[in-house]
Amino acid sequence: MNPTTTGLLWPRYSGPGDLAEIESVPLAERGLPESTYALLVRATELWPDRNALTVLPEAARWREPLRRTYSELLTDVHRYANLLHRLGIRRGDAVALMAPNCAELIPATLAAQLAGIAAPINGAMSGRHIAELLRRSGARVLIAAGPELATETWESALALADDGLLDAVFVLRPTGAAEPHPLPVIDGVYLGYLDELAAEQDSIAFTGQPPASSDLAALFHTGGTTGVPKLAAHTHSGEIANAWMIAANPLLDADATIFAALPLFHVNALVVTLLAPLFKGQPVVWAGPLGYRDLALYGEFWKIVAHYGIAAMSAVPTVYAVLAQCPVDADISSLRYAMVGASPLPSAVRANFQTHTGVTLVEGYGLTEATCATARSYPDRPRPGAVGQRMPYQQVRVVRAGDREPLPAGAIGVLEISGPTIFAGYVTDRNAHGHILDGLGTTVDGWLDTGDLAHIDADGFIHLHGRAKDLIIRGGHNIDPALIEDALLAHPQVTAAGAVGRPDVHAGEVPVAYVTLAAGAEITESELLDWASEHVPERAAVPKSVVVLDALPVTDVGKPYKLGLRADATRRELQDALGQVTGVHSVTAVVEDGAIVTTVELDDATDGAAAAILGRYAIRWKVIVRQ
Repeated sequence: MNPTTTGLLWPRYSGPGDLAEIESVPLAERGLPESTYALLVRATELWPDRNALTVLPEAARWREPLRRTYSELLTDVHRYANLLHRLGIRRGDAVALMAPNCAELIPATLAAQLAGIAAPINGAMSGRHIAELLRRSGARVLIAAGPELATETWESALALADDGLLDAVFVLRPTGAAEPHPLPVIDGVYLGYLDELAAEQDSIAFTGQPPASSDLAALFHTGGTTGVPKLAAHTHSGEIANAWMIAANPLLDADATIFAALPLFHVNALVVTLLAPLFKGQPVVWAGPLGYRDLALYGEFWKIVAHYGIAAMSAVPTVYAVLAQCPVDADISSLRYAMVGASPLPSAVRANFQTHTGVTLVEGYGLTEATCATARSYPDRPRPGAVGQRMPYQQVRVVRAGDREPLPAGAIGVLEISGPTIFAGYVTDRNAHGHILDGLGTTVDGWLDTGDLAHIDADGFIHLHGRAKDLIIRGGHNIDPALIEDALLAHPQVTAAGAVGRPDVHAGEVPVAYVTLAAGAEITESELLDWASEHVPERAAVPKSVVVLDALPVTDVGKPYKLGLRADATRRELQDALGQVTGVHSVTAVVEDGAIVTTVELDDATDGAAAAILGRYAIRWKVIVRQ
């Protein structure tokens, strides 16, 4: 029986009331492919000559793409995977990938999942972090950007090879590049251009054993900017199930062209814009190596949408805040909706974008530890304030912090998730049997603690209330940072906002805010503070200060980094508090193991006075006395 024609694969999924009917059929009976490789094989069998990929070399050259059909994509995957297999990569071996998006990286990622386990790495991380991720994953083979594609990433790859951390480096080139540059020789390292080295490999079939559903498919790093990011292990079954849940959306048919610009070390890029389109044979247009970080993209964006007939896109809120200021200079009627996730969507960004473009912003919710997406919204049935309804076969609940007691509908607590997309655990080490996985306390009895505060309404829609650790607690009163951020983002010259708690001797902490401004903005910090005073709905939530920054800090995987702002707020507060103490030379505040530690350097004679002031704050601090 072919699930494609029986309706088992594509049940009705048009509205919130369809979940019960969908889940009346066990997921195991839906006929899903066993692995990401099986998914690609299925797509190629169904649509061999259909265009699968359209890859732009860069935003400025968006009219010069490289295209690949499904059969050509599978051919590349076979050649790359067979090269890895010949080199000794087997099912439990990780292959690291460190490069910005390009035409070769897409099949290389799928090939790594076919031959072994893909371990994408953000090349912008420090060399120490990258080296530790390689050690933890066990990867001795690196597929990396070459000198023409990303100079700094290439230099990092060479440094790793020189340090003896790699056995092989396969080099990627820019999309549509001409003749390759000569590469250096490194003793003991097999190094060369991936496409050239794989040219003679079998392109018809994979010579090794294809993966099973329970096998690991990928190791995605996730976490903050201090300490080495955690490695979350994904199974093939988890990625396939999540990709199917996304593809089941009936608003996007086989002719819907998807736009992809997030980096492939991000789960959204892999699951939403690579795997999910394979289910229906949807073409995907991939932006150049800089993706949404390419400033030239915004001046050309609406022309790209019109030219390629883009039907859907996926991005983070800051991208939509910028696009809301870009004149719509083309016919964008093909764009049915735009998906947004990774961080909460401020209401002002939604309103500005939709008013400016007429395109509906559709919120979603997910995290790496649940593979990618857990909740989706319905464009034709907006639910203001909600990030969406849970997806089929995933369960959600809200529990009381501490004892994990389930709470009723409408109550605010910590959001938990269970179901087929929950990750296999974090990679903590390796032994003779493979990767050692541990949930590290985030999973208990099959339920994943998201760390997000939320309530679930009577219809099963999730409403977020910030990160549990990001709450601002002013004299026992809980303040949601979003109240402040939404108010500031409503100002036409503000492009991003972050609110955190600043230490306070009376209230424990008080709210302060940080913003970035549009190019050419002339608004002052004082004027922004006045704006916040008028627009923040709760008096207790009105920030005590507004600071303008060139950019708000983000984690190594591109998410807002509130701890960085908290550290800055702590430093500013203590500098002011110690301003009248003579002999204070410096005040610093840094994040150590998830906590903010303040260091004050001073003369011995002032030690007691400074300590007396510092002791009034509920913070970690230490004093360094100059000798």
